[in-house]
Amino acid sequence: MGKVLVVQNSRSGGPSRVGDWLADAGHELDVVLAHEGAPLPDRLEHDAMIMLGGGYLPGDDDRAPWLAAARRLVGQALAEGVPLLGICLGGQMIAEVAGGEVTGDTGAPENGSLPVTIRPEAAADPLFHGLPPVVPAVEHHKDAVTGLPPGAVWLAETAACPYQAFRVGERAWGVQFHPEVLPARIREWEADGFDPAEVHARAVADEPVSTPIWRMVTLRFAALVAEHAAAREAANPRRSPSRA
Repeated sequence: MGKVLVVQNSRSGGPSRVGDWLADAGHELDVVLAHEGAPLPDRLEHDAMIMLGGGYLPGDDDRAPWLAAARRLVGQALAEGVPLLGICLGGQMIAEVAGGEVTGDTGAPENGSLPVTIRPEAAADPLFHGLPPVVPAVEHHKDAVTGLPPGAVWLAETAACPYQAFRVGERAWGVQFHPEVLPARIREWEADGFDPAEVHARAVADEPVSTPIWRMVTLRFAALVAEHAAAREAANPRRSPSRA
């Protein structure tokens, strides 16, 4: 199957259940702990890339010097049609690299499991088609995409943060919410204007609805990764088996 580069930007911000679902689909995860100084590759030779969240803006190179290399890899994935998923910071990075706008500390922060409205444009999207009109998703951000890239498809929204999900090209998705987060992780968040116990309880209550939906979306992404890996293998049958 495919090999997926996962860029981790904070200690607690690992791929969690999204990684488990991709592994269940047969893919191998190459998790780079960028926040600990692990180097990112010069070029993206993987079959897909996931850029996770973190407490930074996409251009915060002074605070997180690895972000410049991450932006370069995101740009390569966009240019070459490599399946790409950006979560929170990762989604903001896709937007910015593709020509959109990201603003720090904008609007009302969103924390916990909140209703996300799926837009009509999602009906034809490879990942978001057929979802219920409103889906719970875990949020934890104060920065946001404030302008979509040219030609992007707007897939989901909330009242506080309109650009919750979008697609750039045929194989790149950015989401502001966290499909990978389990309710237990909410207890680790710094309580800035919200009650952690209340937010955790709401996420636990929503999980029976949200988990099957985000698992399905992740497995649809996994199928695209497998398709891309097979196409690369057919084009270059001498590829290392570890990449297959």
